[in-house]
Amino acid sequence: MSPAFCRPKGRWFITRKFVLDFLFGNYYTHFYLQSASYIDETEEPRYVMRKLIVCNIMSLDGYYAGPGGNVMVLPLDQAFDAYNAERLRAADTLLLGRNSYDGFKGFWPSVADDPSPQWTPTHREISRLDNAIDKVVISDSLTAEQTEPWHENTRIIRRADAHEQIAELKRQRGRDILVFGSRTLWNDLLANDLVDELHLMVGPVILGAGTPIFDGQPAVSLRLIDTRTFSGSENLLVRYEIRRQKT
Repeated sequence: MSPAFCRPKGRWFITRKFVLDFLFGNYYTHFYLQSASYIDETEEPRYVMRKLIVCNIMSLDGYYAGPGGNVMVLPLDQAFDAYNAERLRAADTLLLGRNSYDGFKGFWPSVADDPSPQWTPTHREISRLDNAIDKVVISDSLTAEQTEPWHENTRIIRRADAHEQIAELKRQRGRDILVFGSRTLWNDLLANDLVDELHLMVGPVILGAGTPIFDGQPAVSLRLIDTRTFSGSENLLVRYEIRRQKT
C-alpha cells in the first residue's frame, strides 16, 4: 500500500500543489511522503498560559448572598450543579479563600459515597472532583492540621504572597485554575489583573439586600464571550473575558 495510507500517528496536510495536480491528473506522485507536509501530533503542544476562571451565582440585582450571608436564597438548581461539574472537569486547581474552603470541606467530601437519595449523580460527581482536585487556599489563619480530609492536596498561601504565587501558578503548564465562592479573594485578584474570565450564573430573584458580588474595586472592562440557558432552569449563564489592563 502507498506510504500515504500507512502513516504513523499524526495527520497529513495536503498542499495547494497537490490539489492542483490532482485536478489536472498528475496526482499519483503525491502519494509519497516527500510530496506532503507531515505534522507530528505527538510533539509537545505550544505553551499557553493557564486561565484563572471565576464561577459564581448571583441575584438579578447583583447580590452574591442574601442578608446574613445566606446563599440558600439563590436558585442553586440542577443547572447550577451541572455547570459547576463542567468547570471542575476542565480544571486541575481549585483556588479558594478560607471561608469558602471551610464550607466546601465541611460539605462535599462524604457526598460521593453517601447513599442518601437526596444526592443526585451530579452531586456525587462534584464530590469526587472536589476530593481529587488540587486545592490552593489563600489564608493567614488556616493550618495544615485543619485541612483534613483534604490534607494531601491542599496548599496554603499566605495573603502577602498571594499575587506573586498565583501569577506563578498561571505561568505553569496545566488546566484551568477555578475559583468558586471566595468573593473577597477574587475581587482582589480582579482588581490586580489576575482573573481571565468571569462566569456568572444570574438567578431570577431580586434580593434587595445582602452582599454585593462586586466590592467597589477599580473599574474593569469586560468582553462578552458567551451566554447560555438551561433546560428546566430559569438561570442565565453569562461569560465574560477580562480585557487586560494596559501597562
